[in-house]
Amino acid sequence: MWRLKKVCHKAGRHAGSQEELRLRRREKERALRQARRDSQLVSKRLLLNEDEEQDSMEITPGEQDVVRLLQQLQHSGTEKEAHLGALSKALRSPSAQLTFIKLENSMHLLVSLLTGSDARRRLLAVRCLHELSHSPHAGVASAFLPATPYLLTYLSGQSTKFTELCLYTLGNVCPDSEAVKERLLAQGIIPALASCMQNQRHSLAVVEAAGFALFQLLQTKDAAQKVIPMVLASDLPSLLLSVLTPDPEFGLAPSVECAWCLHSLTSSTEDHRVLLAQGALRKCSSLLVSLGGAVGDGNTEQGVELLVCPLLRCVGNLLPSCPVEALSAQLGDVHLVAPLCQLVFAFLQPLPALAREAAWVLNNLTAHCTESCAALLTFNLVPRLVELLPFSQGINTMVLRVLANVAHKKKEFCTRLAELGLLSAITATLKMANQDMVTLSLEVLFMMIVGSPQIAEQFVRQGGLSVLEAIQYNSEGEVRRRAAYLLEQHILP
Repeated sequence: MWRLKKVCHKAGRHAGSQEELRLRRREKERALRQARRDSQLVSKRLLLNEDEEQDSMEITPGEQDVVRLLQQLQHSGTEKEAHLGALSKALRSPSAQLTFIKLENSMHLLVSLLTGSDARRRLLAVRCLHELSHSPHAGVASAFLPATPYLLTYLSGQSTKFTELCLYTLGNVCPDSEAVKERLLAQGIIPALASCMQNQRHSLAVVEAAGFALFQLLQTKDAAQKVIPMVLASDLPSLLLSVLTPDPEFGLAPSVECAWCLHSLTSSTEDHRVLLAQGALRKCSSLLVSLGGAVGDGNTEQGVELLVCPLLRCVGNLLPSCPVEALSAQLGDVHLVAPLCQLVFAFLQPLPALAREAAWVLNNLTAHCTESCAALLTFNLVPRLVELLPFSQGINTMVLRVLANVAHKKKEFCTRLAELGLLSAITATLKMANQDMVTLSLEVLFMMIVGSPQIAEQFVRQGGLSVLEAIQYNSEGEVRRRAAYLLEQHILP
């Protein structure tokens, strides 16, 4: 069910080589989403033109072609559509893109064709603008200022293909130019995107494009001050939440785009009252439960991680903002502990960074909620977490923090943790070269011994005394002091 379709809304018109071309394009889009997951990159998208054959997708060389085609377009005639089609191909060349924007009245000509009465020419004109928006040259974006009001206006149009092109074009240009971003905000891009998502909610291809455009806007400079307050005051948060559940036929892509938008909202501000009031924590958590079950059943392929990652970050950011007394009401009947552990275990080998993200959310949850700590014990999840303590890449540190939260909540939890193998594991982690693990292990040991004095005797019987004595030679003064305090106050007396 949870499958990122390699070919989804653009399937169905051509076969053979065109199908292969479309497949490669969707794989490239998936790679961009993967890069965004890893590095939070602002990435541009080029929407596939399905009206072309595979061999015609090659870049038409030469700045001279652009000059010639622009001259031909300035004269009326029956070949104008053919010239527009040729221009869109020529504009795939980065050097040709620079040449085009330097030509006098080049953008105004495209805008005039974009706003004309001929529907076919409007589509070809926006295709030219879209190709131009994909330019690697940041300076090209400023040339779009004359086109932005019309691109926004057409978001309310009836043609889904035309609307998609407008959305991806806007998403490509807004991060590259502060002037374009300011103009778009002043011209009402936020309500335009909300209206577009609402009116086109049954066209998931358009919803995906709108999510992309919004995400790009949320990554611009000063977005926390200038963009996010406008987004939170609009209908966009509720619309984003409504798209999170993937469509089994269409695939994950719209949900992925909207989840990244929600992640941007939760990570760029500490005031999450609007999102909490709209049920963001419950919605994201509920979907994580479903995904955790799917991943637990072995479905870790086909891009499911691209949705899991932003959802984990949303939940992890929202949890600390939710008052403890309101957490049960926010989560409702959603039980997160076991699904989060499933995600940790499932992604441990193939995607350790994502396993660490899941452990981080589990840390935030257990730090917040005694019931979640109890659930780790009730569902017998502690032994498997203890097995992760030898792992590196920050996973062991985060898992030990989770177990520290459990020890901190109740004294009886300390006894259960010792019975389930944590005490012997700490004897091993105290010998690690990782100073963070040693320091945290000392903290957990202290909580366990204070919670249950009999644990000190068990620790000594397991060889812990010599381990603490060896730490007296540690290079870190704070570590030496903590070990000395445990020895003098709790182990040796």
